[in-house]
Amino acid sequence: MDETNKRIDLKKIKAVAEGFLVKIAPEVSVNNVSFTENTIMIGIKVDDPQMFIGQNMETLLAIQHLLRVILRKVVEGVYYVDLDINSYKEKRRSYLKEMAVSTANEVALVRREVALCPMSAYERRIVHMELSERRDIVTESRGSGIDRRIVVKPA
Repeated sequence: MDETNKRIDLKKIKAVAEGFLVKIAPEVSVNNVSFTENTIMIGIKVDDPQMFIGQNMETLLAIQHLLRVILRKVVEGVYYVDLDINSYKEKRRSYLKEMAVSTANEVALVRREVALCPMSAYERRIVHMELSERRDIVTESRGSGIDRRIVVKPA
């Protein structure tokens, strides 16, 4: 166990997270808090997840950022915060990985590049990482801002 792991108090993190999130929506419940690979993962349940997620996860990422700022004032150490609402991120990661593999298989078969829909940097990273070991295709990001997307090309 490294020094950061020794300093992480999961009960304290849960209490701070609940205290902050309840101010946004009283029906919020923090159902799990864990720490792995320099990341504090916080899973919450809420009646209206769309209110917390927002369009293109903008609200979720903003809440996650605020929670990280608050936690850094009360929990020492260097870490990231990953907030997941009703397992949305987990389901989205799974979907993106499946879509990435399916697209890569198509590109390898037809030998033509395919442009995916625009994605956030977080989502593009998931796709790039999922396909990074493949030798029959290559991925690159094109565009800028909200129109930035991944293009999968034959190697």
